[in-house]
Amino acid sequence: MLHTRYMEWQEISGSWVYLPRQKVKGIIHFLGGAFVATAPQISYRTILEQLSQEGYGIIATPFLNTFDHFAIAREVLNRLETVIERLQKSNNLSQGYVPIYGVGHSMGCKLHLLIGSLYDVERAGNILISFNNYPASRAVPFMEQFNTTPMLNIEFAPSPTETEQLIVEHYNVRRNLLLKFNQDNLDQSVNLNDVLEHRFPQMVTLRTLTGNHLTPLSQKIRWQTGDLFTPIDAIGQWFNQGMSRDLQNLQRELITWLNPMSAF
Repeated sequence: MLHTRYMEWQEISGSWVYLPRQKVKGIIHFLGGAFVATAPQISYRTILEQLSQEGYGIIATPFLNTFDHFAIAREVLNRLETVIERLQKSNNLSQGYVPIYGVGHSMGCKLHLLIGSLYDVERAGNILISFNNYPASRAVPFMEQFNTTPMLNIEFAPSPTETEQLIVEHYNVRRNLLLKFNQDNLDQSVNLNDVLEHRFPQMVTLRTLTGNHLTPLSQKIRWQTGDLFTPIDAIGQWFNQGMSRDLQNLQRELITWLNPMSAF
């Protein structure tokens, strides 16, 4: 049974949901990276809960990574629609218009791009963090050992080239924020920005932040020191402050783009 206006993670129809106590100003459908997407309510807890504190309902859909990205995109979209229907029936979500934003990290970006290219979905915008569209030989560890002959050439469906072509011809989400980190050597956001700018001129924003590919996974850690402040305590606090600063910068970019008036 659904509870009214909760502020804790709830599993609903295969997704993890976190609603603010105040009126929901929008829904964020979150999809994580390939190897951490099975438990987004844990892996991305800090950043998602921060977004909810701003009045956004979070629907984080876990998925198991396979080579069939078409099937994954369809499955996570089905689950989103089921959760929204249940929230509306339980009066946890308004029956009227509530904007939906897609937010993806790494592989989650590709899934949102596929959803926006293959299906007639209504989105107020997509936020794509650390996008990459590499072939299986680079994205999957040790895959190059299996792809030594043409008969064993395993690739994602759609392939990187097919994915880009789908975006060029069919992607229908006009407003997009692309975020890349200055120490992320996996990121391909610049290439995606060129593609989206050609399709929707002046509707795409690209930002570069401090951090790396794992910054969205950062968690707030309370570093407890003992009676004596040791060099290990100093290193721990320095490391924690650096991660927190990058995470705060990410949060600020997300909130400002979702609600430009929040910057004033």
